[in-house]
Amino acid sequence: MKYTVFVLYQALPAWLALSRPQREAFFDRKATPIFTKYEKDVQVRLFDAEAFHAHISDVMVILCNDLNAYYFFMEALRDTELFSKPYIELKEVIISRENGFRDS
Repeated sequence: MKYTVFVLYQALPAWLALSRPQREAFFDRKATPIFTKYEKDVQVRLFDAEAFHAHISDVMVILCNDLNAYYFFMEALRDTELFSKPYIELKEVIISRENGFRDS
């Protein structure tokens, strides 16, 4: 079964206070290893939305076949400063089934 998860979040002032090179270094050091660890089971795409939305700055789209893989991926991200500093605020998580209507 194919799931698509939309993770909507807002970058917080602590994140925006970092320079772009600092943000990139943080991402490379903290997030990229998590993305790599789970890449076999969780495919991730990142989208910027801040120019188009007042309360959501970014959208992470996750494709997976196993919600356990998604769960452990998100738990690993939540263990980083993204959530503990916090650098981002999670606004909404939408889990959907691709073409779920066909399975009914």
